Amino acid sequence: MNSGIISQIKDRLNQAQSILIASHVRPDGDAIGALLALGLALQNAGKTVQMVLQDGVPASFRHLQGHNQVQKEPKGEWDTFISVDCADFKRLGKPFQSGPKPDINIDHHITNEKFGKINLIVGEEVATSAILTDCLPLWGLEITQPIAAALLTGIVTDTLGFRISSTTPESLRQAALLMERGADLPDLYSRALVRRTYPAARYWGAGLSSLERSDGLVWGTLTVADRKAAGYGGNDDADLINVISAIDGSQVGMIFVEQSDQRVKISWRAIEDGVDVSQVAKHFGGGGHAAAAGADIPGSLSEIQPLVLKTTREMLGLK
Repeated sequence: MNSGIISQIKDRLNQAQSILIASHVRPDGDAIGALLALGLALQNAGKTVQMVLQDGVPASFRHLQGHNQVQKEPKGEWDTFISVDCADFKRLGKPFQSGPKPDINIDHHITNEKFGKINLIVGEEVATSAILTDCLPLWGLEITQPIAAALLTGIVTDTLGFRISSTTPESLRQAALLMERGADLPDLYSRALVRRTYPAARYWGAGLSSLERSDGLVWGTLTVADRKAAGYGGNDDADLINVISAIDGSQVGMIFVEQSDQRVKISWRAIEDGVDVSQVAKHFGGGGHAAAAGADIPGSLSEIQPLVLKTTREMLGLK
């Protein structure tokens, strides 16, 4: 990591009194873990902190300390604005689109647009929470048990339980350090990656029954009607993409999730090594990593799906 940037951030945090931290819409475990860990650490250092997620904290992460402090929009004033785990300023959501861009941008996505005044982008790290695991002590911030739990949640979810190819010895050492600080790996792993609510399981059923496969792609579809019929409260895929990307015989797994505002959320996962799906996501205004990426596209499902499938095949040379 760039020691000069780390030093700049330390100076800015030392000077800050009132801090706003935000992450992306439809937050995953790393967005939530990084947000809570940094927010709690700064509070422990005597700073006034507000943490914002446009879509709030999903039920599956509400066991993490500090989740009840997360607001859906910022309030009042602040002197320092930090974004975490967000590659594109627009993905912070509507509460931020008319305001200033972040003072500090901390992220691990290779497609990050470096929209902050200070940008700490470490593309080789498995999670933004992994960056913070290394940096919090360098900034003079203590990793307590609740902070360790948030950070380990971020690392576990973004590595799919240390199963993705970018998992490194260093990420395992980071997990061990966080366990030494009191984080319960088996419990956090189970809550984030194994347990599912009854509505989420029914929602998965709808998605699995929609599966299609051709030309190296395997994909599923979840509609607004599926979500309502299952009683699922989120507007995501309940991590069904992780099941689809485990299906043998294809090079890329995808899921299309219809939104209620005439938009479609798409996730791509590379099933075979050497396939880079990040550039396809970037083509559609999204981003991510070579092995995992996503985009949120305006339009109807019937219009968007065939276009995205066609473009994915062409850009990746699939047949």
